[in-house]
Amino acid sequence: SQGLPLPSWTKATDILKLPEKLLYSQGCNWIQQYSFGSQRYTGSNTLGILRKCIEALKGQWMEISGIKDQAERQNFCNALFTGGSMEHKFYEAIKFFMLYQVIEAYECLASNQECIPNFFSDLFRRDTSLDPLSYMMNHLNSIGDRRGLDQIDLFLLEHSLEVKIIVYRLCKIHTKDFLEMYTDEYQRDWHEVLLVTEDDRHYHIPVVKI
Repeated sequence: SQGLPLPSWTKATDILKLPEKLLYSQGCNWIQQYSFGSQRYTGSNTLGILRKCIEALKGQWMEISGIKDQAERQNFCNALFTGGSMEHKFYEAIKFFMLYQVIEAYECLASNQECIPNFFSDLFRRDTSLDPLSYMMNHLNSIGDRRGLDQIDLFLLEHSLEVKIIVYRLCKIHTKDFLEMYTDEYQRDWHEVLLVTEDDRHYHIPVVKI
């Protein structure tokens, strides 16, 4: 509802063709094992479903960001985010963006490039996410089904969407950990996104009543 632009990296690549790019150009044939929430395996339909999810997210994001009036944007979002199939497409597209960033970071490390944020080192240091495939199978696929976002996922989400995430942790109220900022490695022009969590597992976006 803030009318934020699409991440700048999406301008340098055709995001609608990202699934095919990873499969055919970068040899990531394992992305066909991507799971859509509780939907375990889609086989040859994976690329098509991912493309539809990305198309939905890009189209609606551009439409919302083009609305100048804050109240109109908020009403549009309220009607859009109702837990329906369109909303779930958005989540899956963002999850795929996160996977794409993991793949890009892994390839940078493999070629000894030092142009990636520090949190990727922590991500690849875990036994369950030593590479993009294991991250997808052990973490990303279960987001939206059996688990939510952990701290590393929030770093990755922030990086993928190019926003500065600030979390109010109600379970840590009156402590120094009440307000959490997930990275200092953000650009000055990144917008702030506020989240509220009661248990560090379920996150909510506070909405201003207009």
